[in-house]
Amino acid sequence: MPRSLPATLTTTLACCVLACSDSPTPPVTAPAAFPLDVAAATSSSALDQPLSGLSASELNRFNLGRVVFERLFDQTTGLGPLFNEASCAECHEDPVVGGTGDEVERHVSNYSGGSCDDLSSTGGAVVQERTTPLLLAYSGLSEEPMPPAATVLAHRTTPQVFGRGLLEAVSDAQILSRADEFDANGDGISGRAHMVGGRVARFGRKATDVTLVGFNAGAFSNEMGVSNSLNPTEQPLLNWPYDNVVDPVADPELSDADLNLANDFVRFLRAPPQLAGGKGVNDGKTFFTSLGCASCHVPSLKTGPSSVKALNNVTVAAFSDLLLHDMGPGLADICRGDARPEEFRTEPLMGLRFRETFLHDGRSVTLDDAIMQHGGEATGARTGYAALKAGQKSALIAYLSTL
Repeated sequence: MPRSLPATLTTTLACCVLACSDSPTPPVTAPAAFPLDVAAATSSSALDQPLSGLSASELNRFNLGRVVFERLFDQTTGLGPLFNEASCAECHEDPVVGGTGDEVERHVSNYSGGSCDDLSSTGGAVVQERTTPLLLAYSGLSEEPMPPAATVLAHRTTPQVFGRGLLEAVSDAQILSRADEFDANGDGISGRAHMVGGRVARFGRKATDVTLVGFNAGAFSNEMGVSNSLNPTEQPLLNWPYDNVVDPVADPELSDADLNLANDFVRFLRAPPQLAGGKGVNDGKTFFTSLGCASCHVPSLKTGPSSVKALNNVTVAAFSDLLLHDMGPGLADICRGDARPEEFRTEPLMGLRFRETFLHDGRSVTLDDAIMQHGGEATGARTGYAALKAGQKSALIAYLSTL
C-alpha cells in the first residue's frame, strides 16, 4: 500500500464498471442534466447495517463480528511482522465500516508462457508496506522488498464489502448459466467462470476465492500478517523464516471463533438500497441496458436455498455476473490462478455512489473516464457510449449515481 503514487493513482476505491456489448444506441433524447438529491445520494444512513430478517442469534453474531472487524492488532497480539494496516476497519472505513479506504496496494505476479505464479512463496502476491517495531529493529526493514521474480506490478484499491454475503449465496449453477467462454451467441461477450477446486470463485478482482470466509481469512493474513487456520503460517520475507524474536505470538494468531465472527459481520452486512430516480434516471437505465452494459453488470441475481432466512432465495441487486471478462490490454496487469492479466471479474456496482475513484486501481476519478477506459469485450459499449449526446451521457451517469 504505497503512500506515494503517480497522480493518476493518488485516490482510491475500486470498481470495474460497465463491461458491456455493442448494441445500438437507443433512440432516447434526454435533457442535459438530471439533478439528484445529493444528500440522499451521499448519505451513509443506509449503510453499516445488517440484513433485514436476521434471527436474534444472527444479529448477535453480526454485532460481535463488528468488534473483531474493528479490532486493532499489534505485535503482541499477532500483527505482522509484515502488514499494511492493523485492523480490517482501517482499510474498510469510508463512508462507514465495510466501505473503502485511502490505501492503494501493490500486487505482483510472474506471468510467463501462459503460466501464472502469484509469488506467494517469496513474499507476494501483496507487497506489504509496513513492518512491526520488532522486525524493524531486527532487520532494518521498514517495508517488504519487491519479490525479485515479479514481472508485473499492479495497484489495487480497497473494495467495499457491502452485500457480499448475498453474493456468496448465489448458486454456482446460476453463475455458470451466464458463462459463454467462446461467445457461442455472437454478442461479443465471452465471460467465463474462474473455477477453483471444482467450484465457482467469485471474490477478489480476479475471482480468486470461492467462499467469503476464505477471502476474509486471506485478508487477515495478507493485510495484517495475522495467521489463522486457513492461512496458518506467516507471509514469508524472501524465504527468511521468522522466529519468536520478531514473531512472538504462536500461530494461528486468530482463533476460528473470531474468524467466523468477522466473517459473519461481512456476511450479514446489507447492500446499500438503490435510490429512486425520475425520468432522466429512467432514460439512463434504458441506455445501460441497450448499450449492453447489463450483459456483464447484470442488475439482479437470486440467491439459492439457505438456512439463513435473510439469504434464502432473495433477489440481489448485484450489477455483476461474477464472471471473468477480457477487459483489453489497457487495463491488464497481474495474473491470478487461471485468470489472465487482461481478465477481471465483473465488479459489483452495489454502493457505487459512495465511491470517489473507479476501476480496480483507482485510475479514474469520474464515471465518464472509467467507462472510456474499458476495452476488450467492452469496446462496443464504450464506442456506443462515446457516440451519445451530452444529455444522454448525463442520463446514464445519473442512473449509475443511484446505485
